Amino acid sequence: MSFEYFPPKTPEGAEKLRTVRRQLQALAPEFCSVTYGAGGSTQQGTFETVREILQEGVAAASHFSCIGATRQSVREQLALLSAMGVQRLVALRGDLPSGYGMGGEFQYASDLVSFIRSETGDAFHIEVAAYPEVHPQARSPEADLRAYVTKVQAGASSAITQYFYNADAYFRFVDDAARQGAQVPVVPGIMPIGSSSQLLRFSDACGAEVPRWIRLRLQSYGDDVASIKAFGLDVVTHLCEQLLAGGAPALHFYTMNQSAATLELCRRLERASPLSA
Repeated sequence: MSFEYFPPKTPEGAEKLRTVRRQLQALAPEFCSVTYGAGGSTQQGTFETVREILQEGVAAASHFSCIGATRQSVREQLALLSAMGVQRLVALRGDLPSGYGMGGEFQYASDLVSFIRSETGDAFHIEVAAYPEVHPQARSPEADLRAYVTKVQAGASSAITQYFYNADAYFRFVDDAARQGAQVPVVPGIMPIGSSSQLLRFSDACGAEVPRWIRLRLQSYGDDVASIKAFGLDVVTHLCEQLLAGGAPALHFYTMNQSAATLELCRRLERASPLSA
């Protein structure tokens, strides 16, 4: 299993995240990843959080986006991360801050993956993003699958998916990718459900589908936070059990810098059967 955090914006947020990490690191994750803001806007905070995780004795993966970047800037960042002891990257195209044009010397995540491999060989384990329910900006499902396969062919070591609540979408994606020759491990991204409004807002923005029955149940609870959390734990536990039973290599939890839901999910899964690393 692995966990994702985002870089905190305040000293209070940084201290809270340290507490969350202590709680979750007791579960012995394979690694923890740290997100990267649009256009590299959180680079300093991302790298500082990665540095802290490494100092805590846990492997850390830095998100690494290429939109707006140059080959020289990427070289410098790779050298910095390597010097810190980072051995794992999550290579992404990334988003630009609003109001900016494309810019930079990279157009696609596959270009970044290829460049990292050409510059550093096998020094880094490179994760890429996968979209079982299709990237929201993709021209078609077929084009999205081709883009994913191109990233794997460029040198990706494995993939982490956007979150989803339909296990069939994940298994279909893995099968379709394998038929195209992309057979690296695909780790499902898991989003705990703790807030109805937050989940629906995130999902509408990133293209993740919340099945109608889940959406209606969440809406029916209104402001009953306890019922929303209890329902969310049941739904996501069942999803994780389906994924592991079907052969998913591991699980990657989007923690949102919170520990309670992820801890409870992992406890439930551990009681059912030992979690895969």
